[in-house]
Amino acid sequence: MSDFTLSAEIRKDSGKGASRRLRRENGVPAIIYGGDAAPAPITLKANELWKVLESEAFYSSVVTLEVAGKSEQVILKDLQRHPAKDVIWHADFLRVNADTKIKAHVPLHFLNEEACVGVKIGGGKISHQLTSLEIICTADHLPEFIAIDLAEVELGTVIHLSDLTLPEGVESQALSHGSEHDTAVVSVVAQKGSDKEEGEEEASE
Repeated sequence: MSDFTLSAEIRKDSGKGASRRLRRENGVPAIIYGGDAAPAPITLKANELWKVLESEAFYSSVVTLEVAGKSEQVILKDLQRHPAKDVIWHADFLRVNADTKIKAHVPLHFLNEEACVGVKIGGGKISHQLTSLEIICTADHLPEFIAIDLAEVELGTVIHLSDLTLPEGVESQALSHGSEHDTAVVSVVAQKGSDKEEGEEEASE
């Protein structure tokens, strides 16, 4: 796991006017909630937040917040951005400990796409139906990403949620609702105009 730490200050002023002033002064209004403590409004430094947001792993990692001389373990739950400018409006963080059961979206990393049998030999192409996966796990089992190795995947193969090998302690949120939610994740399909596709069309005719 990556190690992310952010410094923050307790935010005393509230309201739209106070938030606008914060943003003009390189601040980002945010809140920490959850656990046994009361929700706490805080201020983050915009440049520090932008720096960690450049890392994909930040969005699916336990983060250490240094607030008023204390350390809080949190995960990012929501991030509001300006629709047209590079400005972060607000950030929400959830307090966690090792045993906290959480839901999170983690990215999918597709490995060996260029070496995929269905592409290299079968002449197909890879079609991604999902790029991230919603999971359920405890905070200490939160993965940065889920890897899917496509090296041996043949043309015409569809990989579903149930085909994924998830890390220990990690469960698919969709599959927790039943097998009818076993959606496709990635597939290797014939390219348009390929000999295989034309042959299939002639056979169907």
